Amino acid sequence: MLALAVIPPLYIIYKVYKLDKIEKEPRSLLIKLFFFGILALIPTLILEIAAENYIVKGVLQGMDPVFVSLIENFLCVALIEEGCKYWFLKRGSWHDVNFDYCFDAIVYSVVVSLGFAAVENIFYVFDYGAHVALIRAVTAIPGHAIFGIFMGHYYGQAKMQEKIETYYKMIGMPANTGNRESSKSLLKKSLFIPVMLHGFYDFTASQNEPVMTIVFYIFIIIMDVVAVKRINRYSREDRPI
Repeated sequence: MLALAVIPPLYIIYKVYKLDKIEKEPRSLLIKLFFFGILALIPTLILEIAAENYIVKGVLQGMDPVFVSLIENFLCVALIEEGCKYWFLKRGSWHDVNFDYCFDAIVYSVVVSLGFAAVENIFYVFDYGAHVALIRAVTAIPGHAIFGIFMGHYYGQAKMQEKIETYYKMIGMPANTGNRESSKSLLKKSLFIPVMLHGFYDFTASQNEPVMTIVFYIFIIIMDVVAVKRINRYSREDRPI
């Protein structure tokens, strides 16, 4: 049961690691980020329980069920989970000396996301059985990886913009405020895009209607295709920061 829970996220980490062709990241750093992903589950659980009690069962009590589901899935789940993963990602990698290529950011983000997903998966599998492990191996686990790919892409671009500003200062040129603002904007995107994808994923999965079930599986297929194409392109076009 444990193997069924942890092999899918570890396999995806391995595949993403192999795509980092120019300069492999230290395994010690990746192990640290994987455990950071596990640690992200703690504040996530605390914040989700608080949001469920004070927002869903409090402020939103008696409102339209679809509206409540939207708020619950986008804000009380997706924002909290991706926000916690993002916080640990930034604390664990932003100032690391090994963060010197754009694709590194995708590796880091996917490792944090799948550290989180691995522990979450263990809970689901031991609570609901092996059949859930098989379903989540092709839905939730790739989903977390895909959210990580998009987070990592914008995260790496933000680091690039910060480095450009640092370079200007180093050579004695006036700092370009456009680079600073661009870095901040890209960091916001690195959180906003995964939250939107995660929120829509959870919302469609939570609706007990045949149409929404179809939308859910179509969305998964589209996400998978787009993510595979993009991560291969990001790997080919990798460049130093």
